[in-house]
This record gives sequence, structure tokens and C-alpha cells, in this order.
Amino acid sequence: MSVNSAGPSNQPAVQEALKPAWRANLLAVVAVILVGLNLRMGIASASPLFHDLQELLGYGTFVASLLPTIPVLCFAVAGAATSTVLRRTGLELGIALSLLMLAAGLALRVADSTWALLGGTVVGMCGLAVCNVSMPSFIRQYHGNRAASMTAAYTTTMSIGATLASSISVPLAAKAGSPTTALALWAIPALMALLVFMPLAFSSKRTTVSPGAHVSPWALLATRKGLLFTTVFGIQSLLVYTVVSWLPHILISRGLEPVTAGLMLGIVQGVSILAVLAVLWMASKPGLQRAAFVLTASCSVLGFAALLFLPVELSLLTSLLIGLGFGVFPLVMLMLSRSGGSAEETTALSTVAQSVGYLIAAIGPFALGIMQGALGSWTTGLVIILACAVVQLLFCYKLGGLRQDHESRYLVEVDAASEKGQA
Repeated sequence: MSVNSAGPSNQPAVQEALKPAWRANLLAVVAVILVGLNLRMGIASASPLFHDLQELLGYGTFVASLLPTIPVLCFAVAGAATSTVLRRTGLELGIALSLLMLAAGLALRVADSTWALLGGTVVGMCGLAVCNVSMPSFIRQYHGNRAASMTAAYTTTMSIGATLASSISVPLAAKAGSPTTALALWAIPALMALLVFMPLAFSSKRTTVSPGAHVSPWALLATRKGLLFTTVFGIQSLLVYTVVSWLPHILISRGLEPVTAGLMLGIVQGVSILAVLAVLWMASKPGLQRAAFVLTASCSVLGFAALLFLPVELSLLTSLLIGLGFGVFPLVMLMLSRSGGSAEETTALSTVAQSVGYLIAAIGPFALGIMQGALGSWTTGLVIILACAVVQLLFCYKLGGLRQDHESRYLVEVDAASEKGQA
């Protein structure tokens, strides 16, 4: 009798105690979605407007090549400092501050000035870099039991945000009357993400990292796992940001209208949503992780070959193949969120893979722009990009051979025979 009477009397108290946890979990899900939406908006929204921005502001080839390179350089430099930042601020507050930087930087680009455009891009992309490196740890911390589904949601919303930004940037600039005003409007989604993160950032239960829990990211470069993650992340980022930066410009130079060229970039981003869902489903099945890597990397090779050799009238096919090739990114992010024995180790591996990887990636947009300016043609640069896609395919085969040892919680390499046997 006493047990039965105690149950109902305790029920309101139990329900009241569960409310904060329920709210925090809901906020964490919404936060992943909103941060994902913003992570490529700031970059993808600018690319279709590069031609208009150069005409408006009058900058030369060097600035035109530097502008799409700044985000990747910021990802490398600011990303390397993420572990230090998070040890001082905690995970949630660090992400919130990075979102504030993103919003401020994007808003600064409203001025019709080359320096405001460059400065705002630096500030905003440094904030974006901290977000980028932190999110695998955030997903691990709040969604550890459903890392695959939340990584899918995160990377899918990244593609949705990029698709939206790529597709409407040119019409938005026409409506606003200025490409710089259109760029600044993308600060609004960043502010929305910041508002959602504020309760998590100032919660008494936010994640803190003790000094003793620090894991040096740079020591991981001496390991096979660290090198594989860094190399694959670097090459796929080089390919992705070269496409995001220059694809509309390449297609416009071959005769497409600016609105159509922006739409082609939107299609690349949009079809990558399907790639995310397909490859993450494959990666969740025993024995199909390597196949997922090889399939999406092969599409990347075919896409860049099509961009190099096929006429502009077939740019839709080119965009579809390149978009499917973007599926390498969510696979790497999923493996990062599964790696290590703690959130600190995950952050360390994510830091080294992304900071060094983005340093490699910065070569792509800058070098392609410089070569086009010097040679008057995209051909030589695209041949090199195609070669990079082939190298990515080889390293993806190796990275796909890593699987998680559930006892040690580390990724270990398996040979093809044992991987096939698991299926």
C-alpha cells in the first residue's frame, strides 16, 4: 500500500525533474540543425556573387583569388585553436561565441568596401571554424547513442543551407539592389542559431573540460589513423571548396547565365542531401563502410572528369555527379564522432584533421583562381583537381577500412576479407 501511495505522490516531482533534461535535449537537436544550416550558408551565398562583387568593388585577380580562399584558411588557423578555446569556455559557450562572431562578420559585409568584405569574411569564417571543429564533440556529448542519425541531420542541413544560399543569392542581390547587402542578410540565420544556443551556453550543466583531460591533437599526426583522417579531410575539402568557390564562375565563362550557374551550384548542394542519406545508411551496415567511401569518391572522380571534358550543355549531369561526390564529408564526420574514447579525444582528432586538412584545402580555390588569371583558361587547374579526386579515391579506400573496436572504442583497420565476412 505504501509503495502504491508513494508512486503517485512522487510522480509530479519526477516529471518536474525531467523537464530540464527534456528541454536541453530538444534544444540540442534544434541547435545541431540550425548550426548545420549556417555552416555553408556564409560560403555558398558569396560564390554566385563573386562576379558581381568584383564589378562593384573593382578589385583585381589577387583579391578575387584570395576571397574564396579566406574561409578555408580561417578553418585551418582558427580550427587549430579550437581545443584551447573550448578548454577556457566550455563546449556550449565556445560554440555560442563562435556563432556571435559568424553573425558579426557576415553583417560587416554590408559596406560597399573591399576591406569590409575581406574583414567581415575573416571574422565570420573564424567563428565558423570553431563551430565546424566543435560539432562532432557536441554530437558525441548530447547524441552519443544516435551519432549516425544526428550526423545525418547535421550534414543534411548543411547541404540544405548551401542549396538555399546558392540558389537565391543572385535573385536576393537583385531584390536588395546590392550584392553586399545580400551577403549581410545571411547574418540573420546565424543570429537565430545563437539564440537557440544561449540557454545551453549558460546552463549550469554545460560541458567543461578539465586541464587534466586535455589531449594533444598534434601527436595524432604521428599515427596512421590521424594521417588518414587528415589526408582524406584535406583532399575532400579542397575539392568541395574549389567547387563552391568557382563552379558558377567556370560555367558563366562557358556561356551559362549567372542565375543558371548559381542554380547548378544549388543542384550540387541539393543532390548531396541524397548522398548524405545514402552513404550514412550504408556506413551503418556491417561491411558497407568501405563501399560507401569508394562509391561516393568514385562519383567525385566522374564529376570532375565531366566538368573537364563535357560541354556546358551537360552541366546538369556534371552537377549531379559532383554533388554525389560530396558524400565523402558526412562519412568522415561520422567516423570522427565515433572515434576516441572520450569527447576530448574526439575534439583532438577533429582539430588536427580539420585544421591541417583545411590548410591543404586552401591551396585549391586560390591556385585555381591564380592559374585561370595567368593562363586565361580553367583547363590546367581542372586537370590538377581531377588528379586530386583520384588520390582521394585511393585514400578513401584505406580510411573505409577502419572500424570501431567496441571494447576499446578506438578505430582499428581491418582487411577486406574480414570486413566482407562481417556482412
